[in-house]
Amino acid sequence: MSRAPSFVLANPTAASRRHGEWLATTALALLLLAQVGWLQRERLAASAQLRPLLEAACGALGCTLPAWREPAAFILLSRDVIAPPDRPGVLRVQASFRNDAHWPQPWPALRLTLSDLNGRTLGARRFQPTDYLPVGAARSARIAPGQASQIAFDIAEPAAGVVGFDFRFE
Repeated sequence: MSRAPSFVLANPTAASRRHGEWLATTALALLLLAQVGWLQRERLAASAQLRPLLEAACGALGCTLPAWREPAAFILLSRDVIAPPDRPGVLRVQASFRNDAHWPQPWPALRLTLSDLNGRTLGARRFQPTDYLPVGAARSARIAPGQASQIAFDIAEPAAGVVGFDFRFE
């Protein structure tokens, strides 16, 4: 009768230890995954494929996701930069745009670039919603799907000779 080596023999203590090690490893892996998800939550929430899954998970867990942002869904309907004759050194910026996304999204940042006759940039600035929305206006934190808005604000003319401008939503 041959006997198996001692390391092959069933040892209930070793088996339960290995089971515990697997449980601990799995728990640590899940914890690491949760930490990466938390740190990358804004990037993950911006994924069209992951957003529905994350919304369902947050609904069950009681958490909130960052607002969905899609600057390309903002459509510029009209825009103008004019020099009011009664205010030298000031430019009046006016724009009308619409949210063509199928969901509400935060008001966009607006990048305005001013150029001269040769296309050289004379000035550029990124305006946050707090820069272009009227102070104290009763506006929602988000712009609804299909909602259009008009904005107007004044800026200092960066240099004489501004003839061109470009608007970008960010």
